Amino acid sequence: MTTEKHIDARALTAARRLSHTMQDRIIRSGDERYEAARTVWNGAVDHRPALIVCCETAADIQAAVRVARANGLALSVRGGGHDWAGRSVRQDALVVDLSRMRGVEIDLPTQTAFVQGGARVADVAAAAMPYGLTVAGGNSGSVGMAGFTLGGGYGPLMPRFGLGLDNLLGAEIVLADGRTIWADATEHPELFWALRGGGGNFGVTARMRVRLHPVREFLSGVMLFPIAQAATVLCGYAEFAKTAPDEMAVMTGLMCDPAGNPAVFFLPAWSGAPVPGAAAIAGLRALGTPLHEQIGPTPYGEMLAANDALAIGGRRYAIQSRSLAALSPQAAAAILDAYAMRTSPHAILAIHHFRGAPTRIPLQSTAFGLRREHFMVEIIAAWEANATAQDATHRRWARETSRMLAPHALAGGYPNLLGPEEVEQTRDAFGANHPRLCAAKRLFDPDGVFSAVGLPA
Repeated sequence: MTTEKHIDARALTAARRLSHTMQDRIIRSGDERYEAARTVWNGAVDHRPALIVCCETAADIQAAVRVARANGLALSVRGGGHDWAGRSVRQDALVVDLSRMRGVEIDLPTQTAFVQGGARVADVAAAAMPYGLTVAGGNSGSVGMAGFTLGGGYGPLMPRFGLGLDNLLGAEIVLADGRTIWADATEHPELFWALRGGGGNFGVTARMRVRLHPVREFLSGVMLFPIAQAATVLCGYAEFAKTAPDEMAVMTGLMCDPAGNPAVFFLPAWSGAPVPGAAAIAGLRALGTPLHEQIGPTPYGEMLAANDALAIGGRRYAIQSRSLAALSPQAAAAILDAYAMRTSPHAILAIHHFRGAPTRIPLQSTAFGLRREHFMVEIIAAWEANATAQDATHRRWARETSRMLAPHALAGGYPNLLGPEEVEQTRDAFGANHPRLCAAKRLFDPDGVFSAVGLPA
């Protein structure tokens, strides 16, 4: 059995080997930087890594991976630090910390960006904005671009340009043996296939190349409806979206307004011409009687900042995921019943509508396992950072909500939001692609060094 004493000894040996080239960029327990360095977005994560290595180059990543393997230390990779389950800072592991690798280079002639592994969605958005370009990123700016992209990538450009992973053109990966390779459609195509949906299960992403799009700003904001209109508004949206153009993306769901009152929310994001955009927003408005509406032309960066305020870092979180086949009256009733049982005013049920461009991509072309239209429900239990005694209560609500939605759901869920214990649900999420994905895992990481979304070695 590996004891704490043995882990400390291994960490000390690893630190000494790395210190020759990385000097003060190695953090161990007892270092004044350690507590901040091990903290992630989810305040409920209290893992204590053996060693945190702050990388600045692909060579640094290679050295960290090789030293971890040579000294028998588990590996963990931290990009944006948003993985709610805390896999980015595994207990007793050597953490490859990419938070200093946030560079973004825009290649204007090809309308692409080269993105370092620690860059966040907001970093890419800010770099692309001066050129009138936008990345197919998510709804939150603080999420790591690599984790978001490799695991799937639902966002405001999804109906028009596909998932985040559909806009990945290539990636520089440090494998478990320390080798660095570039994977794209022609070089190591099987790894490239697996990366697009298989998450960070195959190595450390040092750099990615992603496609950009000529979108200068969105017509976006927030629209709130009273909870009494929830069933009508949610089902009405499902009908509205049947004829909505791909330029219209909408995240909807249930949350409490600033006064603590439950409400239905719409976060629309129109990426096309202004006049049809205004008509599309009017169509949403007509679904009920809004309590509040604040919608206007918005740069992507501002939209990201506004959404970040809905999921405050440092609070305690537990997350589940279900993908509904349809937003039927029965499914809407289950969503309402579950939300009525919420255990915190910070709880959110967010519904991401998968439609348009990503449904037109063949299932077998990437590892992502669900290409039919669906409504992905993000079940977010959230409570105050100091309320540790309530952990079990809030986690139980998230699990119970998942159970209540299961009869209306497709098999699986969104891998990026499934925890390590959701083994069966994760397997089902990959569907027909699961066997091929596991084969790629055995080929590129036969010892199971990397752990992201629950693939077996």
